[in-house]
Amino acid sequence: MPRRVIKQSVVLSASAESLYATYMDPARHAAITGGKAVISARPGSKFLAFDGTLWGTTLAVVPPRLIVQSWRSKKFHASDPDSTLILAFVPHGKEGRIDLVHLDVPKHDYDGVKEGWELYYWTPWRAYLTLR
Repeated sequence: MPRRVIKQSVVLSASAESLYATYMDPARHAAITGGKAVISARPGSKFLAFDGTLWGTTLAVVPPRLIVQSWRSKKFHASDPDSTLILAFVPHGKEGRIDLVHLDVPKHDYDGVKEGWELYYWTPWRAYLTLR
């Protein structure tokens, strides 16, 4: 069975280092998404976002450039394995780029997750940055 892969890149008006720090800071993460977030750069630590709608484990980090997490949403079935989220934070001139690779999202939630990155992360993150 072929793996389902979501690939997205977004350029935001902040440095790559700042974008990494924002994603990894629970208060700023919550400010972007509008829901409670628990997150840590410590490998093996649990995370949640959107008041627990998304959760998983931080598997690896290379500050301030890379985050790897196991990841699932409340729409995953109990029998679905965790997906894997890889976020790379790359300098892009005076801005930063986030390269996302999201592997093995279950077929029944693939379109929702793919569209959800833009709706629930990239668009609100842009708005958050314009207010700062």
